Amino acid sequence: MSSAGIPTREEIIERVSALVPVLREQAAWSEENRRLSDETIATLAEAGVFRLRTPVRYGGYESDTTTLVEVAMELGRADGGIAWTSSVFWIPTWIAGLFPDRAQDEVFTSEAPRVCGTNSPTGTAVPTEGGIVLNGSWGFVSGASQAGWQEIAAILLRPDVEPEPIMALVPMADLKLVDDWHTSALRGSGSVTTVAEDVFIPDHRIIPMSAAMRPQGLSRANADSPVWRTPASLVAAASGVGVAVGLAKAAREVFFERLPGRKITYTDYTVQSEAPITHLRVAEAVNSIDQAEFHARRAAATVDDKAASGEAWKLEERARVRNDQGEATRLAKHAIDLFVSISGGTSIFLDVPLQRIARDIQAVDLHALINHNTNTELYGRILCGLEPNTLYI
Repeated sequence: MSSAGIPTREEIIERVSALVPVLREQAAWSEENRRLSDETIATLAEAGVFRLRTPVRYGGYESDTTTLVEVAMELGRADGGIAWTSSVFWIPTWIAGLFPDRAQDEVFTSEAPRVCGTNSPTGTAVPTEGGIVLNGSWGFVSGASQAGWQEIAAILLRPDVEPEPIMALVPMADLKLVDDWHTSALRGSGSVTTVAEDVFIPDHRIIPMSAAMRPQGLSRANADSPVWRTPASLVAAASGVGVAVGLAKAAREVFFERLPGRKITYTDYTVQSEAPITHLRVAEAVNSIDQAEFHARRAAATVDDKAASGEAWKLEERARVRNDQGEATRLAKHAIDLFVSISGGTSIFLDVPLQRIARDIQAVDLHALINHNTNTELYGRILCGLEPNTLYI
């Protein structure tokens, strides 16, 4: 424990690593029921996973980004849905720390202080006395059924004023959940659609989206904490990059657990581990995992170093963090695909985790902010001296 009673990074990782076998056993239930079980949520909560980005004054840890990457890699070893949901909770929880302290008091002292969310402004808001009236729907809201609050993005519409993107904190009790998460991957994340119909949001639970993108929070209590000095898009990139690496590590473990006693059917290889094709594929896969881990750790180190120094971000540094997330995901997916390619027909059975891992990494790579093609293009634009073609940097 640190002098402040906060567990060290090593202690947190040790806790989560010890839970991997237990969480793996719960993965099948999550896959079938399309959300994390109450037992899984309780297990993660007891380990402190949901406290990593909660302010210290509310019993949180205010963990650095390197800790998030390490924990996400361990959770990814257990299950993609568990790792994804946990990492997604960290992002809107961090955004909540940018809101006025009054709003934080409401969120972090509530019975369910977990915050889900999305930064896609698919809702609209109009001013009213003391706040706004919110309408809209938000898709892909991971962990919505286990959250107490949602951080939403919307467009504020006012007469004779340019539309302005904003963020707001909304109790889940004020939103409707649409049970539409019928997918082939990350099924356990429960990433349903949420809907607001004429929901009133008081002024203290609203901030401009620009306050998160710069960042320039409205919290006095968190003003001096290095945790809240990073642009929101880079917080998101570094928070989730460990998930992909963890999935690749899980694929490695599953493959080598199944390898003893396997042969290569319709060949003379009665022992798969003696075949040169096996040697080539596993070496390439493990090399890819090592490279993916490099990019994940570099993204975290960049964010932590900039936050600690307080120095202004250079545009190339911002783009490189996004690129690191994309490269880590691409390399992790490549490693998983390689393991799948030499795992034989029996690997498609539902009781073999490799098929679920392969589906989950595909879903991760398809995410609009993670996809390696998008992030590589963005990085290349900046390296060529062009302006970014996105606000999420």
